[in-house]
Amino acid sequence: MKSLARLTGALYLVVAILGGFAQLYVRARVYVPGDAARTAENVVTQATMFRLGFLADLVQVTCFLGVALLLHHILRRTSAALARAMLVLMAVAVSMICLNLLNHFAALLVATQPAYADAFGGAGGAQALVLLLLDMHHYGYLLAQMFFGLWMLPAGLLAHRSGLFPKPLGIVLIAGAAGYLTDLFAQFTVPELAGTLAPFVLTTATVAEVWLLVYLLTAGVRTPRPAPATA
Repeated sequence: MKSLARLTGALYLVVAILGGFAQLYVRARVYVPGDAARTAENVVTQATMFRLGFLADLVQVTCFLGVALLLHHILRRTSAALARAMLVLMAVAVSMICLNLLNHFAALLVATQPAYADAFGGAGGAQALVLLLLDMHHYGYLLAQMFFGLWMLPAGLLAHRSGLFPKPLGIVLIAGAAGYLTDLFAQFTVPELAGTLAPFVLTTATVAEVWLLVYLLTAGVRTPRPAPATA
């Protein structure tokens, strides 16, 4: 069981590294909200890196599905229903991220193929479409955050009840889910305040995921205590 848990941690580490590269490095350097010309120019001049960001996201989301399957296997004895709910929520998040990557790749096609500029009335029209596609990717990523947050609820309950993980980790996972959902609703309802709230509401979610990742990699899981013998 410990080796299986460490494999789960290794896959989770791949998710963190490749997901951070794609979202926090590649798209952060390319996507300029509200500036179509600059965004389209960035996509053209950094096309190779933009492709690598696409591939990194595709690989990491596939690894995340592996994390879901392995965690389900590890935790299903604690509660089959909760483990199944966790797996379904993670699978929905994976599906949404994969579909949303079409917006990323479509922006690359529009920016780098002259035929699209002709079809949309010149460079200005194509640049506006590139920005729209990356705006759609940005908000699609936020929508997927709904399920990235929700899967942590059953995961936290399972971690708390199973005896395989520290009980405080389960509590922090549940609090992290609340942080993800709070940030999501703030982004869509009070966007002018979302940037101010994000560092506070997402801190718990970050701590929860990093703690789970590190614990899986280093400790694996605890050995369950045997049930006391009865006369």
